[in-house]
Formats: sequence, structure tokens, C-alpha cells
Amino acid sequence: MNEKIHWLQRKTTIKKLWIILYCLLAISVLVELFVDVKAYFGLDGSFGFSAWFGFGACVLMVLFAKLLGWLIKRDEQYYND
Repeated sequence: MNEKIHWLQRKTTIKKLWIILYCLLAISVLVELFVDVKAYFGLDGSFGFSAWFGFGACVLMVLFAKLLGWLIKRDEQYYND
């Protein structure tokens, strides 16, 4: 029963990958301090716009999907009649 665990399933590897992800996300936002961002609509020139706009859009999509699922769900016995 000494099965080898795949390297992507090890808890230490998963923790390291999360740390790398958070570092890359932070770096991508901090790069905006050194890059001139051209704003087309005013608000899109704010610091970290892509990060917070993407996160907000994702949250809204999840909420919309939950609402849509609640609206169109059917009874468990719907097809048995």
C-alpha cells in the first residue's frame, strides 16, 4: 500500500503553488506603479482596475448563475409524470 503520490497532490506542493499564485497576482498589480496606463473612460485609469474589475465581474457572474439556477430549477419528479 505504499503508493506514490503525484507531485501535484502533495500538500506542500499545493501550498507552494498558492503562494506563487498570490505573488504573481500581487506583482501584476504592482507593475501598474511603473507603467503608464492610458485611461479611456476615466475609471479604468484607477490603480488596480483590472484586478478589482475582474474580481467584481466574477462575483457578479456567480451570483447571476445562482439566481438563474434558482429561477429555472425543476422539481425532482418533473420528468417522472
